[in-house]
Amino acid sequence: MQDVAAKQGPLAHERLIIRRGARSGVTLMVAVHSTALGPAVGGCRMRAYRCWQDALADVLRLSQAMSYKCAAAGLAYGGGKTVIALDEGIDLARIDRRSVLLDVGDLVAEFDGRYSTGPDVGTCAQDMIVVRQRTPHAFCLPESHGGSGSPALPTAIGVLAALRTVSVHRFGTQSLAGRRIAVSGLGAVGERLARSLTEQGAKLTVSDVDDQKRALAKELGATWVEPAQAITTDTEILVPAAVGQILDHEVVPRLRCAAIVGPANNQLVTDDVADVLRQRDILWAPDFVANAGGVIYALAREVEGIGHGEAIERVHHIGTALAEILTNADRAGQTTLATATDLAATRLRTAP
Repeated sequence: MQDVAAKQGPLAHERLIIRRGARSGVTLMVAVHSTALGPAVGGCRMRAYRCWQDALADVLRLSQAMSYKCAAAGLAYGGGKTVIALDEGIDLARIDRRSVLLDVGDLVAEFDGRYSTGPDVGTCAQDMIVVRQRTPHAFCLPESHGGSGSPALPTAIGVLAALRTVSVHRFGTQSLAGRRIAVSGLGAVGERLARSLTEQGAKLTVSDVDDQKRALAKELGATWVEPAQAITTDTEILVPAAVGQILDHEVVPRLRCAAIVGPANNQLVTDDVADVLRQRDILWAPDFVANAGGVIYALAREVEGIGHGEAIERVHHIGTALAEILTNADRAGQTTLATATDLAATRLRTAP
């Protein structure tokens, strides 16, 4: 087990715990980036990694992104993340999922309310029922268990609001009818986005690593492309809706789009990729702004106790927040990442 206090400045990580679960033997990590604005929140991600160092890099990046996400959205919460690091090539059928989730619950409980978790890639609302058996600090349980349910729908609604804002900024209209849009990743959020975009008349190209998703493409009348071609397909708006770390110095010169807006976390491999996007006149909506709908909705419902309709209205404000960031970036002559990060960092530094 390793428990690290790593506070080296206002934006450094406050705490990191790495351990093997007592029941499962699986490597678990929880990183809390900041509690300057309030208790940290962040999802529980379960996926295979090539090595534990890759999982460590992921939990640190994602927890920092959660701090920025909450700060940019004006929420009184900080950022954290849980990673369940499975061995590469592992047979998921051999994993004792319940034991893993109980171990996660024990780890979250050690933070004594300074960090709460919820579903993320590889976990779901049902999993949070198990985590809740060991700690009250788990969000997004099914509504039948008193939670707000899966964050996929509000996340998709928030990304759709961001898409309309980007469409206004780049094309002069919020209408997505006739707009060529490519959705890379048809998971819980990506599928909802694809369906909504089809309803609004977009000309859709879709892709997923699961070949069975071809049936969805056929249902929607969308063009199917293989995952390797999805990011660089000829389109107007690219929607990254799978895993992050997809935009680097090799990929960006090959992009054939005017804008990028999507729910995937940590889309840029390094921050300086934002400079290359700006040089190519590709408008990028910072992911931690566009994909904040899930956390905005869950906190509104489960902490403040407000109704579904009012919580969704708050999610729609993502479009307004993004519009201000895009305008300020243009005015300052800097990247959208720099503008959004400066906003979040300032709120973290000046927190009472």
